[in-house]
Amino acid sequence: MRRVISSVIALLGGIVLSAPAVAEVSIMVDKTTQRMTVFVDGQQRYSWPVSTGTADYSTPVGAFTPSRLARVHYSREWDNAPMPHSIFFTDAGHAIHGSRATTRLGTPASHGCVRLAPKHASILFDLVRMEGPGNTRVEITGMDPIGTELAGGTGAGGDYSHLTSFDPLTVGIMAGGSVRRSLSEISRHP
Repeated sequence: MRRVISSVIALLGGIVLSAPAVAEVSIMVDKTTQRMTVFVDGQQRYSWPVSTGTADYSTPVGAFTPSRLARVHYSREWDNAPMPHSIFFTDAGHAIHGSRATTRLGTPASHGCVRLAPKHASILFDLVRMEGPGNTRVEITGMDPIGTELAGGTGAGGDYSHLTSFDPLTVGIMAGGSVRRSLSEISRHP
């Protein structure tokens, strides 16, 4: 009887020991810095520039679990645009995927997806496929950088003078009411 129990314990121990180890994958996307950091079991493994959504097509913020993986995918919504190595994380179709628009990485440029360089998208896709979507967490934080569309997509150096003609020194409460005052009047009356 002891021999049978010992054999069963040894058999179960062998099954448990031979089971493949599963790692926790954490994909952190910061829209403010346009950067993705990938952690495996709490250890940083990768850090890559990304492109998230433009002002008109913001990438959703929150925590997600990938719902579907597609090595080859074409967007039916955006003129069959290629989306290689897609990791879908919302029911609305948002995905992390490769993009040939590598010169735009580091700036908001997508229709809401998270774009990566093709090589990085392939690496990430294989990692998520190997460890399993259920063991992967996608967390998107940050804000869309201000002025990204107005400054030609770079987020800096734009001319915003056409946006408003309001000058708080000549109109409004700083000018002492709703009466428009000239700059020469303001300089004479402190």
